[in-house]
Amino acid sequence: MKLKFIRRIQMDNNKAILKSKSPYSATMTREQFLFHEVRTTAKLLHEGCSTEELMEHIVSDNLFQYPTEKSLKRTVRICLRRLDALEDNALVQAIATQPFDVAKQICLYAMMKQYRLVWDFMITVIGEKYRLADLTFGKIDINSYFSRLQEQDDWVATWSDSTISKLKQVIKKILVENEYLDNVRATKLNPVWIHPILENAIRQKGDEIALSAFNCFS
Repeated sequence: MKLKFIRRIQMDNNKAILKSKSPYSATMTREQFLFHEVRTTAKLLHEGCSTEELMEHIVSDNLFQYPTEKSLKRTVRICLRRLDALEDNALVQAIATQPFDVAKQICLYAMMKQYRLVWDFMITVIGEKYRLADLTFGKIDINSYFSRLQEQDDWVATWSDSTISKLKQVIKKILVENEYLDNVRATKLNPVWIHPILENAIRQKGDEIALSAFNCFS
């Protein structure tokens, strides 16, 4: 019993080391795209609310229509981290004030900035397909992406099949929400066009590599 306990501690320590060295995270399984929530948070920030005021307003009025205060607070923190990942107040303002389609595209970029998993997928899978004018899309594309990750990253290699499966579902749902796919069973990518506000911001940041994710190669 004692030996098993020691081995368990060693395994946990090894996983912690692998996690600390990896740029990838599986927390996205619980966080999703959250467009409505991120846009609501951005609007309150744009109106001048402090973080504390924003939290109180969202929780007291249940602006996200969530069942518990705990889930509300957790999601507010997620939204704030995602907006912070943009490192650009002008883009946060754009999420709050620009038309729906513009704001949603910026939210996708924010998610790419927050999660290396999404960043790499959108550039190496989606961006590459646009570059090659290959609009076919299927399970093999997502499966191949995660297989490569598990071969390249020791932390990702420890993730369970259920975690990988959930991440695949989240990514596919993101593609549907942003109209890259018509539905989760679609086998063809739709062409997308980047909005000038986002394109200019990406270029100013020196993030041109991300442009391919939005079918922009000029």
